[in-house]
Amino acid sequence: MPHKTSATLSVGNEGLDLILKDGLPVHRLYLVEGTPGAGKTTLGLQFLLSGVTNQESVLYVTLSETADELESVARSHGWSLDGIEVFELSQTDEIFGAAAEQTILHPWEAELGNTIKLIQQRVEQSKPTRVVFDSLSEMRLLAQDPLRYRRQVLALKQYFAGRNITVLLVDDLTTSHGEHDNHLHSICHGVITLERLTLDFGAARRRLQVQKLRGVDFVAGYHDFVIVKGGLHVFPRMMAGGQHSAFQLEPVASGVAALDLLLAGGPLRGTSTLITGPAGSGKTTVAFAYVAAACERGECCTVYEFDERVGTLLRRAEAMGFALQKYIASGLLNVEQINPAEISPGEFSWRVRTQVEARNARVIVIDSLNGYLAAMPQEQQLILQMHEMLSYLAQHGVATFLINAQSGLIGTMTTTLNISYVADTVILIRFFEAQGRLRKAISVLKNRGGAHEDAIRELNIDSQGVRVGEPLTKFKGVLTGTPEYFGSQEPLLEGRPFGR
Repeated sequence: MPHKTSATLSVGNEGLDLILKDGLPVHRLYLVEGTPGAGKTTLGLQFLLSGVTNQESVLYVTLSETADELESVARSHGWSLDGIEVFELSQTDEIFGAAAEQTILHPWEAELGNTIKLIQQRVEQSKPTRVVFDSLSEMRLLAQDPLRYRRQVLALKQYFAGRNITVLLVDDLTTSHGEHDNHLHSICHGVITLERLTLDFGAARRRLQVQKLRGVDFVAGYHDFVIVKGGLHVFPRMMAGGQHSAFQLEPVASGVAALDLLLAGGPLRGTSTLITGPAGSGKTTVAFAYVAAACERGECCTVYEFDERVGTLLRRAEAMGFALQKYIASGLLNVEQINPAEISPGEFSWRVRTQVEARNARVIVIDSLNGYLAAMPQEQQLILQMHEMLSYLAQHGVATFLINAQSGLIGTMTTTLNISYVADTVILIRFFEAQGRLRKAISVLKNRGGAHEDAIRELNIDSQGVRVGEPLTKFKGVLTGTPEYFGSQEPLLEGRPFGR
């Protein structure tokens, strides 16, 4: 009987270790399955390299790839195979010699038997603590008979069980026509499935899931990952539960006195604020007022820009009186350009989590939700994933600002977002016409964090920054987009003092 232990070992991948709750239980047999190109070989090499780092003896048994091909894969990631013993079981005389001479058994019976025998001999010589067997598809071809194949896999499990070895069996699903082998799943202690999905546009999406892992409360579900130089970068699915951090529930001020009065001092920490309105109405600039004030207080902030180039964004902010470059230079502000065709929801959530946990970001701006949704048109349950991310940010006391552009510029406008579900606070900006000029109005539609002003005020954004005027008491129909003015011809915001 194998030695029972609760110890775990790292698979050499930080994200996957988090999903597995500190790694794989030692001295067990695991299955890594996926179609060609999913990243199985790369994950297997990471698993062995982690053993080399711990000064363990490791063995890579390959029936499908040559040693030169493995060396090429390693070089592409900047790795060296030094310390990894590669046992290449190609079509050698050792395997096929006996099959050619015998006349009683079928050739494939001798081939499979010799293959298993050679593997066992090499294991006895090397005495490894980690073994990767790549791949089971070749063993299926050698066995030809499904029953004989499963018996041999079970025999391999029994052989490794008493030798204190952790084994990864790799299956590329080619000989099983892409179908999962449920019998093989039942034999293995754990099963990790890698998938590669080709979308209509943009880069292929990769994701993995842990199908089973006996005795471990792993993080179930799909987790996005990418293959970059250095191996697989796995992004564990974000779960808000159990992530609460202590913080003071206080208003986040913008530095614009009249704007803060709309929300009785500002949105509270740990809440999300949706700034919505037509394109060009000043949504991003209003959000930057909160960012600049937070940076001035010494708080770290992060802006994710989906829609606009960062250079253009910073120049426009400078013209509006926000000197953001100095905060970027000091490290207080991080502005990230998001390539819409190259990112998955899991990777984006992981970037946000990294900013909170590594930089202690206190204010995060996502510009915009429209860009976020458009970047991932074939992904499922995006709003649900966004809600989980906002819950995580709320439990860490982060003030989040979401920019949402409504469809249309004037008149009746619509949005595809369930606003009540997504945000705690909603700030609405609208265009209106007065005295032959295009103007803007700002109002607060909801605020779960407390009281808010119900007045509709004029908003002006220019080189003096963000200014909020008096309530538009002599207008009606501002929110409909077709306001009617019934007051005198006195100047509006331009001729009146304002507060900053």
